[in-house]
Amino acid sequence: MPRFAANLSMLYPELDFLDRFEAAAKDGFQAVEFLFPYAYPAQELSSRLKAHGLQQVLFNMPPGNWDAGERGLASLPGREAEFREGVHKALEYAAALDCPRLHAMAGLVPEGVRREDVQPVYLDNLRWAAEQAAKRGCDVLIEPINARDMPHFFLSRQDQAHQIIEMVGMPNLKVQMDLYHCQIVEGDLAMKLRQYLPTGRVGHLQIAGVPERHEPDIGEVNYGYLFDLIDEMVAAGQWDGWVGCEYRPLRGAVANGTSDGVKWLHASSVVVLGSTDL
Repeated sequence: MPRFAANLSMLYPELDFLDRFEAAAKDGFQAVEFLFPYAYPAQELSSRLKAHGLQQVLFNMPPGNWDAGERGLASLPGREAEFREGVHKALEYAAALDCPRLHAMAGLVPEGVRREDVQPVYLDNLRWAAEQAAKRGCDVLIEPINARDMPHFFLSRQDQAHQIIEMVGMPNLKVQMDLYHCQIVEGDLAMKLRQYLPTGRVGHLQIAGVPERHEPDIGEVNYGYLFDLIDEMVAAGQWDGWVGCEYRPLRGAVANGTSDGVKWLHASSVVVLGSTDL
């Protein structure tokens, strides 16, 4: 089985956020990801990781005013200074949490503005962010997100993201390939994995059931087949990364709801989760 990381922003919603680290470790995860760390002191999060033997493998750079509906700053003209401040803040947290990759959310294209009109800002911001991250040994990730969940988001397709990476030309700029979003927008997931994983430009995978975004064994996608395919590609040296479990547990509001739902993972796994180092 691939190496899975628990997304603590979505999993274990029945628990306070800081208690989710222990719950993930008890369920067998050896890595975690989440959306944002900034509401908590970095040292507090680092202590939770160390106490439970967890690796931090991903989190997002500051997205702007999330509560007001903003979903990233990287493509927004006039917000360059705020974006750069956010990059520095994210890198400080990444150093404290020993996290090797950061997601720079592209942002929403304003009404009446064409995507190509804001793309130069996006390219400049990503190039600068990747340069700063390279000094710290970090990758910067960009993620295509489906328009049903996030209308007007700058990126929606895998080919768009890979084109952006080629245009920026920084080796530590990579794609965060979320198979939930990819299935909704494009489908053909196995062929997309075969196409993109060997390029070295995919830094992280994420999963969720489609269409409700519950456990991966619920819905239209045969994740067992895809996990076997990922394993084959790892064995062939074509990819070596983490798979983030970014889904909403079907029974998440119920005590032990997430843990009951994560049985999909253990049912077919014969290896220790996260047993192979990056």
